Amino acid sequence: MNVKDFYYELPPELIAQDPLADRSGSRLMVLGRENGSIQHRVFRDIVQYLKPGDCLVINNTKVIPARLFGIKEGTQAKIEVLLLKRIKENVWETLVKPGKKAKIGTRIQFGDGILTGEVVDIAQEGNRHIQFTYDGIFEEVLDKLGEMPLPPYITHQLEDQKRYQTVYAKYDGSAAAPTAGLHFTPELLSQLLDMGVEIAEITLHVGLGTFRPVKTENVLDHHMHEEYFSITASEAEKINRAKDRGHRIIAVGTTSTRTLETVADASGHVKETDGWTQIFIYPGYQFKCIDGLITNFHLPESTLLMLVSALAGREPILYAYQTAVSSKYRFFSFGDAMLIL
Repeated sequence: MNVKDFYYELPPELIAQDPLADRSGSRLMVLGRENGSIQHRVFRDIVQYLKPGDCLVINNTKVIPARLFGIKEGTQAKIEVLLLKRIKENVWETLVKPGKKAKIGTRIQFGDGILTGEVVDIAQEGNRHIQFTYDGIFEEVLDKLGEMPLPPYITHQLEDQKRYQTVYAKYDGSAAAPTAGLHFTPELLSQLLDMGVEIAEITLHVGLGTFRPVKTENVLDHHMHEEYFSITASEAEKINRAKDRGHRIIAVGTTSTRTLETVADASGHVKETDGWTQIFIYPGYQFKCIDGLITNFHLPESTLLMLVSALAGREPILYAYQTAVSSKYRFFSFGDAMLIL
């Protein structure tokens, strides 16, 4: 399976630079898995496609202000650090720019010394393990010094940091937002609950590995980075109850999908658990748990495009993307949405 099989042309002007004023006012493409049918709607119309008893699975992770700008002790060189995941209490795996200035033993000052980091190891692909020292609570220091880590294709300044969080974000830990969830408002969620749609929450802390380009020509040679997930007993029960009663499991985003498919047994049931996943879903994968997916439009040749191709078929997905381009849909994190059923 060649990575070029998942390429499509995208005019740069279709990459959404700013969130819409109304989260639920984005466009929604509805793609039928059985016949490849395409409908053009508005996201809040999702209520017309969900049924009482369906279980909507959302990822309640919260993006941390993970981008830090510091000064290297000694040379005063400027260094940018992006927190990727916590290794242990005060040690994080990070992406450092420029990496050549961050050898083991390098010390970096942030915020006039409010926070200090020391490079203690160099991990695969050049990521640095940095041990931080500070007074007080790390999350509070991060809130004071850090910036929201927007993807590189977003060049506009984000005026309201909350717009890169879902309205149901709870648990700190992500380096990027689970963007399919950005379309939901509290009012829309309440409407779904009133309809009898079950809403189950899982947690997967999104790392940048999910979004890294596939650099191998053969898709199967690509290495997925691991990400932490957890499912509680009460939320697993909601999912299993819907499954047992013959209702659909609709994942909100590829992160929820990857969590459910990591945990599910052969019958599609899940259990209370937590751990790390490296699951890589591409065409040929047999889904065990989900019946549908709400997702955004993904980068060409990305693992996320491969995942949605596994669910709906590569050719129907590429045709849908071609249609989205010609219909001037907005792409990527702040862009429009797709519902695959």
